[in-house]
Amino acid sequence: MDNNSLKASVGALTLRVSLGIMFIAHALLKLVVFTPAGAAAFFESHGVPGIFAYIAILTELVGGVALIAGFKTRIVSLALTPILISAIVFVHGSNGWFFSNEGGGWEFPLFWLVALIVQALLGDGAYAIASWMPVLQKTKAS
Repeated sequence: MDNNSLKASVGALTLRVSLGIMFIAHALLKLVVFTPAGAAAFFESHGVPGIFAYIAILTELVGGVALIAGFKTRIVSLALTPILISAIVFVHGSNGWFFSNEGGGWEFPLFWLVALIVQALLGDGAYAIASWMPVLQKTKAS
């Protein structure tokens, strides 16, 4: 692997793990701080059916773990984009650009959305579980 390929692979790893941590942190915020019922009430206060809070929590947890592990990174990254699009449209879009605005603006969810798209374009990067799968399959066949 040449130096540029190594840098790109480590860059994709760094982005993948940081995105995964962010999704897990936001899921835990909904679970532990707001509680699932509180998150559902928040969603409903923004005109989104409360059931979507539970779906978001599960998706953020599973998606975050999958990203950290490097499992189906491109698919998971794209599958997580509706959460951020919804956050922009239903929660932060009317609060202005800056996230420091009351209620949080839409700059941070938009940046996070773009980072997911970049991750989908980059793929797994270094140390992804996907890179170990052929090794595991060869071991079983032996």
